[in-house]
Amino acid sequence: SQVLPRLLIPSLRQLLFIGLVVHFHRHLARVTDVEATDTSNPNLNYGLVVDCGSSGSRVFVYCWPRHNGNPHELLDIRQMRDQHRKPVVMKIKPGISELATTPEKASDYIYPLLSFAAQHIPKNKHQETPLYILCTAGMRILPDSQQEALLEDLRTDIPVHFNFLFSDSHVEVISGKQEGVYAWIGINFVLGRFNHVHNDGEAVVEVQVPGGDQQEALVRKRTAGVLDMGGVSTQIAYEVPKTVSFASPQQEEVAKNLLAEFNLGCDAHRTEHVYRVYVSTFLGFGGNAARQRYEESLVRNTATRNKLLGQHVGESVESPLLDPCLPSDLQDEVGPPTQRLYLRGTGDFDQCRQLLQPFLNRTNETQTSLNGIYQPAIDYSNSQFYGFSEFYYCTEDVLRMGGDYNSSKYARAAKSYCATQWRTLKERFDSGLYASHADLHRLKYQCFKSAWMYEVFHSGFSFPTNYKNLKTALLVYDKEVQWTLGAILYRTRFLPLRDIQQESLKGAHSHWRHSFSFVNNHYLFLACFFIVLLSILLYLLRLRRIHRRAAQRCTPSAVPWLEEGLGSPTLPINL
Repeated sequence: SQVLPRLLIPSLRQLLFIGLVVHFHRHLARVTDVEATDTSNPNLNYGLVVDCGSSGSRVFVYCWPRHNGNPHELLDIRQMRDQHRKPVVMKIKPGISELATTPEKASDYIYPLLSFAAQHIPKNKHQETPLYILCTAGMRILPDSQQEALLEDLRTDIPVHFNFLFSDSHVEVISGKQEGVYAWIGINFVLGRFNHVHNDGEAVVEVQVPGGDQQEALVRKRTAGVLDMGGVSTQIAYEVPKTVSFASPQQEEVAKNLLAEFNLGCDAHRTEHVYRVYVSTFLGFGGNAARQRYEESLVRNTATRNKLLGQHVGESVESPLLDPCLPSDLQDEVGPPTQRLYLRGTGDFDQCRQLLQPFLNRTNETQTSLNGIYQPAIDYSNSQFYGFSEFYYCTEDVLRMGGDYNSSKYARAAKSYCATQWRTLKERFDSGLYASHADLHRLKYQCFKSAWMYEVFHSGFSFPTNYKNLKTALLVYDKEVQWTLGAILYRTRFLPLRDIQQESLKGAHSHWRHSFSFVNNHYLFLACFFIVLLSILLYLLRLRRIHRRAAQRCTPSAVPWLEEGLGSPTLPINL
């Protein structure tokens, strides 16, 4: 009587604990299992993707359990981990495009990657393990003839040395659009956005299914858009839930190359996994490429101005050109050796932003972004974006503001950094106040890149300054998400049909056996009925035969009585 009430009334500590468990349950449920892959599990399937990039090639080994047979769910694909719980990945250098003049060496080049993967996958699983070799930027710049020569060598020699599930269509050069779609798929898969089980508090969006009835609307989980700024290019990818309209036929023609419509589900007739995604890549709009364009402009414009005005600005250290995009008092040299330009930073963030706006190449046409490229409308009130690479480095490496993006806080921090004396920044760097992987190059150009990122996001892609749903990140749930995950997920999307068909066959077989059993029982009943009826007839015939024999043993005087139908005397008849 004293213990029971104490058990029924939870303490404040217990309530807090339960609240924390409930709050983090969804997050923990999405974290990818980091345990070593159990290769002894016969129900585990495997897949390989080789990413042939410009600087090198990497093989990624993925695995997934047998599909549960539910056509509404996708394969649960994860990166394979070795006995030390490390991802099964191997990289080699240089890129395969370096073999453009010796294509016969392509299969020898790729052999170590496939051999490495083969050692980690059970041998009895090799022939059912799909292998995809997908080439990106380095191969795209080669002439078609050289591309085809390299691919043909791979198609011919790989089946000779390896028993993977591999066909001619499994090796190709993918476009930047495909690569962007795969990256979008991989990130949203890890985030759990393709799991359409609705949970309270999770954002949803109304979707007009591509190719379906325009009146048909589907409500499902909101997917996340992706922003990725590298050194050379910037890319944006996001779902377009509503049917798009175009300002002109020319814009519609351009949009066809930027919009991708695809079905991630295993059943082409189901629309719950049909997506319409906008993907655009902007070469020259990466952080380093933008700085190079900016410096070239400074050299060209300063030379022209000096010539017109008879000045010598920037031609020596004593008369440097003032650059608002460099930290205060930082000295730098740019331009070719024959046309060196000496700079000194003034650290003016706002002025730097103004100088960078022309480099966005915006136009007055509606629904356009960088370079005047078409961009479908974004519902800023009901959307979410993840910013990777330079979006993360700009906010975290020096400013230490990675994560949820706030434009006003970011602008204040960037303005303060730019205005800080270079000597002070160097002292902070030497004291280890910045991220461990931040270097002097990051310190020098952080002011420029901060302004460039801000302008690309708000002026280029037109995100309002009060937008609250951008999260800058290096990892998703503590792991690096590669576009290869999206590639294997998309390219194996029909594999669940095999398991679903097997389940259907089992069900049909079970139904057939049940029907066969019912038919058997039906005929068995009829057979038994006829046997019993036949037995009764035989018994009656036997009685009749016995009756006749008994009548033949009667006296002759009785015969007239029988024939005349008269009353008969009592006869002793024994049956």
